[in-house]
Parts: sequence; C-alpha cells; structure tokens
Amino acid sequence: MSLLLETLKAVDGTVLHVNYHQRRLEYSLTQLGVLTKHCLEASLKPPQHGVYRCRVVYNATDMTIEYLPYRQRTLRSLKIVEADTLEYALKYVDRTALNQLFEQRECCDDVAIIKNGYLTDTTLANIALFNGKRWYTPKQPLLYGTTRQRLLDHHKLIERDIPVHTIRDYEKCAVFNAMIGFVELENGIIF
Repeated sequence: MSLLLETLKAVDGTVLHVNYHQRRLEYSLTQLGVLTKHCLEASLKPPQHGVYRCRVVYNATDMTIEYLPYRQRTLRSLKIVEADTLEYALKYVDRTALNQLFEQRECCDDVAIIKNGYLTDTTLANIALFNGKRWYTPKQPLLYGTTRQRLLDHHKLIERDIPVHTIRDYEKCAVFNAMIGFVELENGIIF
C-alpha cells in the first residue's frame, strides 16, 4: 500500500487544526478500503518553541511523525500548466507527478494546474481567485486540502468551476495550505 502524508503546522508546542487533518486521514484510509484508525492528537508531541512542519507518514498499520523547522518560502507568481491526466485525490508521499509539473514553472514560484480546461490547484497548495467581492476556489481541486475545508466552513471561500479562459477576469489570486495559511500573490497567474 502506498504511503500517505499529512502536513500539520506546529507553533510553540501547539499543533494547529488537528481535527481537519484527522478527518482527512480517516477519509484517505477509508478510500483505500482500510478500517484501521490512527489518532493524530494522541501521537503529536511538538517542540515547545518555534514553528515546525509536522510530517505524518502513514498507511493502514504504521504512522511515523517528524518535526522539521519551518521557514516559509516566498510565493509571488504561478505559471499555467496543463495536466489533464493528473490524479492526486489523496495526499501521497510520492509526489513524482507534481514535482514534474513544478519543474515547468520557469521564472515563477509554482504552477497553476489546469485539468480539462479548469483551474484546480498548485503543486504546493490550493488556490483561490478574487472577483472584487468574494474569494472563489475551484469546485474540483486536485486535493481537498484541510485549510481549504476550514475556509469553506467559515464562509471565507465559495466553490466554483473556474474555466482557464476566465482567470483573467479575476482581480487577485491567493494560495493556501496548512503551513502557509492564506497568501495573496503579488504577481498572480502568469500565462
């Protein structure tokens, strides 16, 4: 069975939004036909000082956790790339296909992935576009991220199909995940 991954943010001894990660962990195992459950909260013992990336690697029977000091990378722009056959519905440790797309970023910081004519995600995060009134996130992302779900639950985002030809109609672009939070991009999406 392939190894799955959860990435959580730990700040000064507190792991943030564990309940969202627990739900995705359980969902992922269920999708693979596994009834075993791991309890994240009971297993987490982050360092008491500093910001860390808590990397949880798991499968049906095992779970390993490591804490890596975190320094946020700068994200300013995304390069459009098409990947009609890409599948990444579960967060796997193996990111080979995503890494190959990332290599196509040219002078940008990451890529905006278009699948079958619609915006989905970046290789690092979920994405949202602002139309002057509201933030919209793709209805069909590659990965249903935990921060994405939290922002939807708090009515900060609205799901919508975003055809590639409409991207220029939006004023701003942002990316978000458990580690970076919600970051508006200075230069947005580059065609």
